[in-house]
Amino acid sequence: MKILGTAAVIAGMLTSAALAEAVAPTAVKYDEGTVAMSLSGAAGDPVEGRDIVGNKKKGNCVACHQVTDLSDVPFHGEIGPALDGAGDRWNEAELRGIVANAKLMFEDTMMPAFYKTEGFIRPGKAYTGKAADETFGPVLTAQQIEDVVAYLKTLKE
Repeated sequence: MKILGTAAVIAGMLTSAALAEAVAPTAVKYDEGTVAMSLSGAAGDPVEGRDIVGNKKKGNCVACHQVTDLSDVPFHGEIGPALDGAGDRWNEAELRGIVANAKLMFEDTMMPAFYKTEGFIRPGKAYTGKAADETFGPVLTAQQIEDVVAYLKTLKE
């Protein structure tokens, strides 16, 4: 009986963690550009993160960064630093802050904020040429940010 009770408590905790609310883009707590806590309440998946970094319809990080691990993806950019060794250069909180809103750590960066919904000057609605409306959201979801961070942590020198 005790084992079943303990199993039920553990299952409930896991379910609660899985159903944790994502931190809204406007509620992210930055500390000198870093974000200590997970934005989704769940661990990131480095396989999903790899897809987001290399996918032109998702994060498209390779448009500006070179990543040797993604040599199968064509047309890497050279605007941003190479991401090789990112997991050695920055810790998890720094990576999360950089991906969510790099301008808080690197003021003059050209990197877009991937988890921001306000403070823009004249945001547009996708590629329509029209002003943003109530559907305006962050480029990536909280979980996608965590997935990218998990992938970047694997990029060691």
